[in-house]
Amino acid sequence: MDVLRLHGAGDIRLHTEPEPVPGPGEELVRVTAVGLCGSDLHWFEEGTIGDDWVREPFVLGHEMGGVIVSGERGGERVIIEPAHPCGRCAVCSSGRGNLCQSVEFCGHFPVPGGLSTFMAWPGHLLIPAPDSILGDQVALLEPLGIALHNLELGHFQAGMRAGVYGCGPIGLFLIRALRAAGAGRIQASDPLAHRRAAALASGADEARPVEAGGQPEDVDDWGPVDVAYDASGEDAAVETAMRTVRTGGRVVVVGIPPNDRTSFPAALARERGLTIVMSRRMKAHHMLRAIELVDRGVIDLGGVITARYPIEKGPEAFARLVTRSELKIVVKPSE
Repeated sequence: MDVLRLHGAGDIRLHTEPEPVPGPGEELVRVTAVGLCGSDLHWFEEGTIGDDWVREPFVLGHEMGGVIVSGERGGERVIIEPAHPCGRCAVCSSGRGNLCQSVEFCGHFPVPGGLSTFMAWPGHLLIPAPDSILGDQVALLEPLGIALHNLELGHFQAGMRAGVYGCGPIGLFLIRALRAAGAGRIQASDPLAHRRAAALASGADEARPVEAGGQPEDVDDWGPVDVAYDASGEDAAVETAMRTVRTGGRVVVVGIPPNDRTSFPAALARERGLTIVMSRRMKAHHMLRAIELVDRGVIDLGGVITARYPIEKGPEAFARLVTRSELKIVVKPSE
């Protein structure tokens, strides 16, 4: 089978390897679509994410779906839940498996991800894909689940005003989820014109241009919003969120920063009594909720995938990812 392995920063190579052999409780899945995520971009550009780094060539990819190969569920289209928490620790018992310190997470070293023709994964984490979720859209449910998790972290309620700063795929799904949940007003910002246009198409009331890494001169006139989301990982977006949220409001830091550091004006956050919440993946029910909302037609997945590559052109897909010229790039390990 074909496998893409990251060897180090900027170095991803195609390999030919044997198919994996499923273990107890696992199924063999033919992977049909893998979305490239901002965290995959960090791995590729920096060879690291957080306090983990590439110690040996490994397989990225955690936004994915495919078809179960054989057995009782053979032929079933599935969405792959990438997180496998231990289920035994105190954190898991409290319903916060996204914070499990023993979690196995696809595409996060050392657990191989989905950028391969086949993968073996626990059967209970293979969720049936309804017919309403078309083709490669199976790769979009995980980022939509992340967006729903962040709505919860923001204590969002219908009628609230929200700010979304950073309009990559997660920001776009946040906007769609906010609109579906009854947001009173949604303002967004991004340095890239095509992302601002996508934000408006996703339901934002306005999408303002910003300089990359800069703070707009009129930012203090943008708000107030009730909850603000940094969906870029950039310090400037975190500060924008703090400047535009109301006094006593909540700022949810969704983006992953370069070099594992986030900084902001402490006096601003302190004087305004802001609650700052850090986001970590999602809880198990958010994936199921995402599937339900799409199946019911409440949230539309259209228009987010803007480029597709076969797995043999995986290095080209990552080169394109670096340019940030697309919304969501999908790699197709198989048809």
